[in-house]
Amino acid sequence: MQMADEFEQAQPAFNIPEFLSNLPTRPGVYRMIGEGGAVLYVGKARDLKKRVSSYFQKTHSSPRIAHMVERIERVDITVTRSEAEALLLENNLIKSLNPRYNILFRDDKSYPYLRLTAHEYPRVAYYRGAVDRKSQYFGPYPNAWAVKESIQIIQRVFQLRNCEDTVFAHRSRPCLQAQIGRCSAPCVGRISPDDYAKDVNSASRFLRGEAQDILKELEARMLQAADELRFEQAAVFRNQMAALSKVLHQQSVDTTGGDEDTDIIAVIIRNGGVCVNLAMVRGGRHLGDRPMFPDAAMNVQELNSDSEVLEAFLSQHYVDKALPATLIINCELDNPELLMLLSEQAGRRVNIVRHPQSNRRRWLEMAVENAEMALTRRLAEKGHAASRTRALADILELPEPLEELRIECFDISHTAGEATQASCVVFHHHDMQNREYRRYNIEDITPGDDYAAMRQALLRRYTDVDPETMPQLVLIDGGKGQVGMARDVFDELGLDIGLLVGVRKGENRKVGLETLVFADGRAELELGPTHPALMLVAQIRDEAHRFAITGMRAKRGKARLVSQLDEIEGIGAKRKQKLMARFGGLRGIKAASVEDLASVEGISQMLAEEIYRRLH
Repeated sequence: MQMADEFEQAQPAFNIPEFLSNLPTRPGVYRMIGEGGAVLYVGKARDLKKRVSSYFQKTHSSPRIAHMVERIERVDITVTRSEAEALLLENNLIKSLNPRYNILFRDDKSYPYLRLTAHEYPRVAYYRGAVDRKSQYFGPYPNAWAVKESIQIIQRVFQLRNCEDTVFAHRSRPCLQAQIGRCSAPCVGRISPDDYAKDVNSASRFLRGEAQDILKELEARMLQAADELRFEQAAVFRNQMAALSKVLHQQSVDTTGGDEDTDIIAVIIRNGGVCVNLAMVRGGRHLGDRPMFPDAAMNVQELNSDSEVLEAFLSQHYVDKALPATLIINCELDNPELLMLLSEQAGRRVNIVRHPQSNRRRWLEMAVENAEMALTRRLAEKGHAASRTRALADILELPEPLEELRIECFDISHTAGEATQASCVVFHHHDMQNREYRRYNIEDITPGDDYAAMRQALLRRYTDVDPETMPQLVLIDGGKGQVGMARDVFDELGLDIGLLVGVRKGENRKVGLETLVFADGRAELELGPTHPALMLVAQIRDEAHRFAITGMRAKRGKARLVSQLDEIEGIGAKRKQKLMARFGGLRGIKAASVEDLASVEGISQMLAEEIYRRLH
């Protein structure tokens, strides 16, 4: 997307009246900049002059805004061609800059889909990633469980296969799925392509909410087969009807009575916490819900209004996701123009229902109840985490405020010196901050030299470190040797060695028997297995260990995958390069089906099957 001119105002003393008088009355995005160039807030506007000027009035819409305005040193603006462009740019900037005063919804994982593949005998499969036009996709679903449940229904009722294409192509007898009535065994010709296609079509229509019509058609096909004395086929249709009727009966409370796609959004703010619960209805079937907890006003005491939270969720969540025909919400949307922008983005009208009736009302009540329960659990967990942070701070005399306490922990992982990786995990705001984790590929050391690996990781992390991200405590997974190496690095960099604490494993590496080892000469400390401070240290240390191991295994697997490709006869440098380009890397090659592999120039069907066999 190409934007219009960008205006940057950066003045030693921010002249507010002069700045406001020169603002354009066009749509765009504004960024509130604080001390040191930190981005405080990102917003969009139909009229930049009117919107930005409102921040500098005598009264503010909330204490949170007043708190932010006090810290503004300049405002940067970007003019766009339309408010829709401003919405897209605002969303991208919020996610990339992580402004302190924005409500930020972290949604690291893409939503899963149910996929019917493009094949003579299509396969039903769980799928996560970018969709294409070859296959049929249903969703998105709120979680993996909802997809897998739908796949089980498709298998029970319509008996579609779920095996990989390579397995399917080499079957000589029916598999266990066929024996238990979950597959019609097209691999051995038990069903014709036409009949299988009819089942695929019925499954597709079922997923779109046409279950009652499918029941009538199955009944007609059963009666026709019986009239033609094809009793075995009639029995198949009868069993399908029975299975589908059972599913519909079990899900009688899980239907809206229509085939319209609907999202139900419940916003709850209570006791300093915010929860947005998203429930999804697709094809008339309720697929479950997904609670999300935004980073809302994390650094200030004031809470946001539910309308403000809802607006932030809608603008961030649906900017790059499919928008359903109807949104049901439990609070007012103060910015109706946002709905117009999202409808423009989706290319069709989207309805918002504030006071639903009948089944829809029940779904909203359920979503609100689930949001309240999820928030209660979240607040309880945060309270428990805060108490453990307090215990650790008291023991180690760490600085206040505890909300700002930042802890980083390092660990080294390798397999007999192969694929050495260092991990650095971050604990901040009483919780693990996985978006700030780092991995370091360790190179140019003697294989298995953990001390050299730790030295390299610490140098790469803390050389020219940003003061904003400098932790108040650095945990090292190891005893005196590793702590001594860390102390040497901190001395070399001129950093405070008092920040360094080693976590030495206890006898038989049993959790709870760890000893804290200090780099500044303090006596070693054994807290005991039930001490809350040690529980927190063990949690952080175990997370660093997990993160290091997963990175090491991925790196080792990547190296071995390259080796496996090189060992396949017929795969040279050019074909390997084409495979890498087509699938975006080794992970994509391994995830590809035989048909996908064979679609690459220079890869025959036989070679594709050999690649698939060798990689699985």
